[in-house]
Amino acid sequence: MPALEVRPFRRADRDQLTELINLHVAAVVPGASVSVNTVLSALERQPDEFITDPWVSERVTLVAEQRNYVVAAAHLLRYRSDDEVGPQYQDIGEIDWFVCHPQASFWPDSDEAGDLLMHACLAQLARWNVRARYAGGELPAPAVYGLPRTWPHIRALYERAGFRHVGDTEVILIARVADLPPREPRPGVTVDRTLGECGTRLTAYAHGHALGFIEVDTALSRPERQARGKGLADIGNLHIGPSAYGEGLEHWLLGQAADWLGLCGVDRLLAYEAATDGTMIDHLTSAGFRELTRTDRGWEHRPE
Repeated sequence: MPALEVRPFRRADRDQLTELINLHVAAVVPGASVSVNTVLSALERQPDEFITDPWVSERVTLVAEQRNYVVAAAHLLRYRSDDEVGPQYQDIGEIDWFVCHPQASFWPDSDEAGDLLMHACLAQLARWNVRARYAGGELPAPAVYGLPRTWPHIRALYERAGFRHVGDTEVILIARVADLPPREPRPGVTVDRTLGECGTRLTAYAHGHALGFIEVDTALSRPERQARGKGLADIGNLHIGPSAYGEGLEHWLLGQAADWLGLCGVDRLLAYEAATDGTMIDHLTSAGFRELTRTDRGWEHRPE
């Protein structure tokens, strides 16, 4: 069997790297994938992370190659230590994402490749001499962040290397827009459409007072970003005011959103909730959502 080699990413790796990334994306979000241009752009900067991305001082992408094929890859970030950087991020190093073929008959050495690449990642973090080492799985695709439970091979690799989950767990849910509650009139309640913080905002009003709102982002499938995944949107915010809580307004707002999303050509809607928020998860599942996976955010290197 040809020897494994860990080396810096080369532009000629772009198609194989994108294929490997898309294998991991597809295990989280059905039908989603990213383009080669998206992957290359994300290696240089993360435009969606407009707060934290300017704090990054160095970026390194490493690949493990065998038989002229990229078997595993990782992208590392180093954050500056000056006062402009948020205290939580000052002088830290992070494995932003790590992807690796699971062990199979055609990649019998994939575990070895992953461990060898992880060793190189830890060596890079050591050379940076950062105060803390973190890891995640933030691929440049919608709903792929933290460490999804659909990647048990990556979780096992992180744990073998001494990373431990120290953060929160979130539930990623999906619904067919056609399965959401129908748009129905609600006596005394009107809806107003405006631009919100995280997309289009639909606000319910009664007697001049806002009862609650929902925001949906339909820009997840920008053509320069996604190879596939058209018709996908997510809930940016869903808020019900205290005066309307418990009256089913969240289902009514989802019905309003479903009508708008249908006009936009969107057929699937994503939602994200803390695993501890059982009430909101119950509201969403009763409205047509189902759980895609759970993802564990916040991994820190704590070797025993």
